[in-house]
Amino acid sequence: MALNQHSPKLAYSIREAMHASSLGKTKMYELINQGKLQAVRYRGRTVIPAESLQALISGDNVVDHAAN
Repeated sequence: MALNQHSPKLAYSIREAMHASSLGKTKMYELINQGKLQAVRYRGRTVIPAESLQALISGDNVVDHAAN
């Protein structure tokens, strides 16, 4: 099943997350290392789940998905 052009993004590349949040690359990786932003590696690529970026921007606590 192909996603249509109007489907919401499930995840962002680091560059896309930087653009969407107006945060720099160093800050992105700092937040990832602090556990405040979830990052997922898949086939050598790091992506940020959309819900994690939205939670960071809205000030909600990020759920530690690795603990599940």
